[in-house]
Amino acid sequence: MDGQENIILTLYCPDATGIVAAVTGFLAERDGFITELSHFADSMTQRSFIRAEFHAGSPKLPEFEKLSREFTAVADKFQMTYDFYRDSHPTRVLVMVSKFGHCLNNLLHAFKTSPLPIDIVGVVSNHDDMRSLVEWHEIPYYHLPVTPETKRDQERQVEALIEENNVDLVALARYMQILSPEFCEVLSWRTINIHHSFLPSFKGAKPYHQAHSRGVKLIGATAHYVTNQLDEGPIIEQSVERVDHTQTPEDMVLIGRDIEAVVFNRAIRWHAEHRILPNDNKTVVLR
Repeated sequence: MDGQENIILTLYCPDATGIVAAVTGFLAERDGFITELSHFADSMTQRSFIRAEFHAGSPKLPEFEKLSREFTAVADKFQMTYDFYRDSHPTRVLVMVSKFGHCLNNLLHAFKTSPLPIDIVGVVSNHDDMRSLVEWHEIPYYHLPVTPETKRDQERQVEALIEENNVDLVALARYMQILSPEFCEVLSWRTINIHHSFLPSFKGAKPYHQAHSRGVKLIGATAHYVTNQLDEGPIIEQSVERVDHTQTPEDMVLIGRDIEAVVFNRAIRWHAEHRILPNDNKTVVLR
């Protein structure tokens, strides 16, 4: 095994004494050199969550597949749900977008200019507005129009793209369509949406106008995993910006777009770095 390749182990299990010692001991016995270790014990759900990043301290570290098999004994003892990942294998992302391009543009820029551990394999849209931007970045663009009558057929086309391109994550960059329950099931825990409001009470059309009419003092955005319940999935990241009476609804829209783009990228990065673990209807983000 290449000694410079980093491997990431993530796991969660019922809380118990000795979990961290078992994990670090397993890696130490095989000369795994730990470069980052995060652990959280949730007293409410009585679960432990661990993310360990390591590389080979010597040629003694087993090959990747063998390492995962050998860990089974530790996992069985503590009833762990676990995965090993190579950081040399970026997360394959399919982006979906409608007509608002700010989150897409910010993500494409980060993908091209920063060490974001993803590979954008394509962009799907129900409109053709974003084609020139995407193709300028030399990324495939799939224009798949949708109507209420053709929604499930269009989603099956997306499912085929996910299968053909070995997609790990679907990123909804302001994709303004409600996904069917069947599609949500296919994409469970591997689809991130950006909700254009920090305040869930302002749902539907023109949330910033609704917020303005109520005189809010904070606006923001929420990135979450997609579920059958609209905009109610497990929250990954949120951020806010203070506003006041001098701002118009249009001002709030512009401020909100900046927040949305930042929050969306953070959530995608943390997912791609395997920092997010499920905790009932919540997430644990081991940053």
